[in-house]
Amino acid sequence: MPVKDERGDLDVSEVVKPVQATLSSLKMLDVGKWPIFSLCSEAELQLVRQACVFGSASNELLYTTVNDEIFVLGTNCCGCLGLGDVQSTIEPRRLDSLTGKKIACLSYGSGPHIVLATTEGEVFTWGHNAYSQLGNGTTNAGLVPYHISTNLSNKQVIEVACGSYHSLVLTSDGEVFAWGYNNSGQVGSGSTANQPIPRRVTGCLQNKVVVNIACGQMCSMAVVNTGEVFVWGYNGNGQLGLGSSGNQPTPCRVAALQGIRVQRVACGYAHTLVLTDEGQVYAWGANSYGQLGTGNKSNQSYPTPVVVEKDRIIEIAACHSAHTSAAKTQGGHVYMWGQCRGQSVTLPHLTHFSSTDDVFACFATPAVTWRLLSVEPDDHLTVAESLKREFDNPNTADLKFLVDGKYIYVHKVLLKIRCEHFRSSLEDNEDDIVEMSEFSYPVYRAFLEYLYTDSISLSPEEAVGLLDLATFYRENRLKKLCQQTIKQGICEENAIALLSAAVKYEAQDLEEFCFRFCINHLTVVTQTSGFAEMDHDLLKNFISKASRVGAFKN
Repeated sequence: MPVKDERGDLDVSEVVKPVQATLSSLKMLDVGKWPIFSLCSEAELQLVRQACVFGSASNELLYTTVNDEIFVLGTNCCGCLGLGDVQSTIEPRRLDSLTGKKIACLSYGSGPHIVLATTEGEVFTWGHNAYSQLGNGTTNAGLVPYHISTNLSNKQVIEVACGSYHSLVLTSDGEVFAWGYNNSGQVGSGSTANQPIPRRVTGCLQNKVVVNIACGQMCSMAVVNTGEVFVWGYNGNGQLGLGSSGNQPTPCRVAALQGIRVQRVACGYAHTLVLTDEGQVYAWGANSYGQLGTGNKSNQSYPTPVVVEKDRIIEIAACHSAHTSAAKTQGGHVYMWGQCRGQSVTLPHLTHFSSTDDVFACFATPAVTWRLLSVEPDDHLTVAESLKREFDNPNTADLKFLVDGKYIYVHKVLLKIRCEHFRSSLEDNEDDIVEMSEFSYPVYRAFLEYLYTDSISLSPEEAVGLLDLATFYRENRLKKLCQQTIKQGICEENAIALLSAAVKYEAQDLEEFCFRFCINHLTVVTQTSGFAEMDHDLLKNFISKASRVGAFKN
């Protein structure tokens, strides 16, 4: 039977806790950090493109190759390799039943059972099924991948998550479906009866658009597009963050996060981490190993801030098979805390790793992956990579922009393909030099580079100028990237300037973000030169709005 508390009397060899896996992009990840890869030859390792290590002793492996073939190896507990039998294998065997399918995301539970979504949005499940966690209407073990279509036939699944013995999927239209073990309400149906087929989770989520899901051992989480977090299921360690320890059979909003916008949620075995849009981490739940990062081992039933350093956090990691937490900062620093190779680390510890995945490969017990890994090859240039290399290359360019006395070398055909403005302005233009005076060199260069790379790398102040350009050229995606850069670079000193820019360029989401940042850091912000020099009308509106949200109350 599944255990009901964090530590309990549990034989780890019998029950492997679940782990959620989502795609990541890791340049030439060293998969050799996971011991099970030593069973693969050097030639086989060169072909690996995606990988997931799971099992009670990290003894199961699924990986995809550059040819989109899927291979598995390991002990094959409960038929979790999907090969049609329960025979173990120390040599990679091809999973023929999924030939031609490309994996978008993957998760697994304690049995173990596997839930996989393809890039086309189809869902396949196999493995342990004593609690209907495969969603196929039975409790029979699934020895081969089974396509789950009930209630999902017209849906495109974009994210999956497994608890110990229950499963969640998220669709492209923001709906959550759940099935499987439900002794603590983790399926969110309002009862404690097991759910044999996918059922939409409604209640408080009925009219919400969900953007992220996660499962704890016997609980479930959803982040909606407004930044609110909804939770349901087992709560014996306070892992729902509701200030209590009572189970929750239907989704309930985490009220303590009022006014805080959450972007991602990650669940450990019995604890929860969330990442806000300001790069702050909050944690709650079980803390016997220091996995909340609060400096002690006391459980917390309310969200508690995790202090890493001044650098904002851009990624959080937790894995259901261990009481370990990890985070990565904007500056590339990776921290870990909780149970790390048997040690209890109660405060975030700076590691020498370059990715959170390495934390789980080297310090989690068992040494599994907390997400589906994606390994980028370095010996082959994709079309996108080739284009990136050609930006500002005078040897191949047929057009150059003269901005602030400096040249930027580009290719007419690419500009026409990528930008509506250039499609018309370059149509009958045979010049090979175009002078540009409306925008500064850094801003215009960043814009042209974006057309080649789909990304930007600017300071928040320069991103304001690019936001102006994006608005002028009606480049909506670029506008969003600028807003994202500004959000990541906001601080007390520049907050008012960025708020002013957001108002000027009618970027409502950014304006709201900057306003909330100013309110949350009001004392320091009001002492800056930017506040002293604030436009009169903007200051008037700011004070009025701030008073409405109670910023000036004692």
